[in-house]
Amino acid sequence: MANDLILVTGATGNVGRVVVERLLAAGLRVRAAGRSTESVARIFGDRVEAVALDFTDKATWPATFAGIQRMFLLRPPHLGKPKKQMIPALEFAQQSGVEQMVFLSLQGAEKNKVVPHAAIEAWLRTSGVAWTFVRASFFDQNLSTTHLTDIRDRDEIVVPAGRGATAFVDAEDIAAIAAVALLDPSAHADTAYTVTGSEALTYQQVAQILTAELGRPIRYARPGIVRYLRHARRTLGMPWGMVLVTAAIYTTARLGMAAELTDTVRTVLGREPIRFAEFAHRERAVWNPTQTSADLPST
Repeated sequence: MANDLILVTGATGNVGRVVVERLLAAGLRVRAAGRSTESVARIFGDRVEAVALDFTDKATWPATFAGIQRMFLLRPPHLGKPKKQMIPALEFAQQSGVEQMVFLSLQGAEKNKVVPHAAIEAWLRTSGVAWTFVRASFFDQNLSTTHLTDIRDRDEIVVPAGRGATAFVDAEDIAAIAAVALLDPSAHADTAYTVTGSEALTYQQVAQILTAELGRPIRYARPGIVRYLRHARRTLGMPWGMVLVTAAIYTTARLGMAAELTDTVRTVLGREPIRFAEFAHRERAVWNPTQTSADLPST
């Protein structure tokens, strides 16, 4: 198994990138799939076999799945209709010899049939492929990517979560668990892990942590759902599929259904989860792009 070639989809993203690095560090060969071979090569150079994968383009499937038995599966955010846009590719992968899929899913996907992740989980359960669901809670990194411009340029967080708390988690912890499942398939086969950090925070608390870290006031705007839909579409430029999925996630938080914490990180990795304040300190330059490290507040 040490010589197996493992496929990582979404290899250039926050989770996929760390999965690749962990597999490489363990001495595994990696086929890294991204939107283009150039985007993969910019990050990993010649340390991986780079392929371009489009789940909706059959022409990209043979080169992606040939010779693969184990893979990390990530749903591209813009693909909101998995039965049509993703499952045909996964069926092709299975027919090509893929025996294990570690799927980056969503906390509560087993109870929320509206989110696209639920359809992929349902297919995997009956596919005959060994599966591991890594059901992640809300990424810390969403605040440094999706909501970056709100915080960096407007000093505010605009999400319709009300006063509800959210179980945040760092992408580093999620990726570490996915890598463990790929490195030891039999120990994690047909298992669903819900992965959270060690604390559930309201967005008011998140704003306070960012305020202390960045040295300037960050405001939590607490918009209603209509204002959020308009803001996400017009200001942030999200595709409609992503707008609706994120709106559903934040509504779950507003209703008090996103605060559940688990011990998965401690159990699987044998260490404490990364706390949001640690993440904010590590990534603070992202929200202060014009400042040098000497200008940033120390903690």
